[in-house]
Amino acid sequence: MKLISFLNQGVPSYGVVNGDDVLDLTPIMGAQAPDLKTLIAKNLFSAAADAAKAHKPTLQFSQLQLLPVIPNPGQIFCIGLNYGEHVLETGREVTETPVIFLRLADSQVAHGQDIMRPPESHRLDYEAEIAVIIGKGGRRIQEADAWDHIAGYSCYNDGSVRDWQMATSQWTPGKNFYKTGGFGPWMVTSDEIAPAQVMRLQTVLNGQVLQDTTTDKMIHSIPRQIAYISTFIPLSPGDVIVTGTPGGVGNKRNPQIFMKPGDVCEIVVDAIGTLRNGIRDDA
Repeated sequence: MKLISFLNQGVPSYGVVNGDDVLDLTPIMGAQAPDLKTLIAKNLFSAAADAAKAHKPTLQFSQLQLLPVIPNPGQIFCIGLNYGEHVLETGREVTETPVIFLRLADSQVAHGQDIMRPPESHRLDYEAEIAVIIGKGGRRIQEADAWDHIAGYSCYNDGSVRDWQMATSQWTPGKNFYKTGGFGPWMVTSDEIAPAQVMRLQTVLNGQVLQDTTTDKMIHSIPRQIAYISTFIPLSPGDVIVTGTPGGVGNKRNPQIFMKPGDVCEIVVDAIGTLRNGIRDDA
């Protein structure tokens, strides 16, 4: 099942996607699940699937103004340096534990929205990643149990302002410029993707493939990430883990390639779909 968050006549809503048809779940689920995060927290996926069978869709995906898949995440954890080729191109070393940094919700945009290049820097880079959305929360989750804590998966572009990121040893500013991270188009529920299923992810910028890898090449697996993060802080339903980017980032190419106004950047994951964002200058 594919689930999205969107605006319906200016009002936040969420629904089930089937091709170009969308069933708005907000009036159906009512107060028991007013948004996708609540539906996840209450594990109402069966009710959503039943609603999709019982009701006729009235909206079209192509006509909607989407929101980031989870518009109101409690926490967004990002994993750095999690593919060998990316570690090599950065000149760093593989670490025994995952490299973690945080993103803020306001740094994100939805599928179909423009990523904003800030006037403070033109070194706006792309990073293809897979986002994991937590379903069942917990503390000190064991790796063997981690798959049971996943609600679903999405595509993510961890857009990075490289000079601000590398100005100090702390990456927060360069990873959190307003509206630089793409998140979408939808969440594919975990029952559609088998545990440890190998997924292929790519960055396609203006039709050119610049990143291309498979998830079996992760240094720290998804269960390892969940176990590690939940050791130092509880995970909650709707939290997001962005699982790392492969080699081929623009900052390490010769010549360098950065996203610029007028570009179209796509993050393609074979088991999930395609996240598409334009690029424009932030006024």
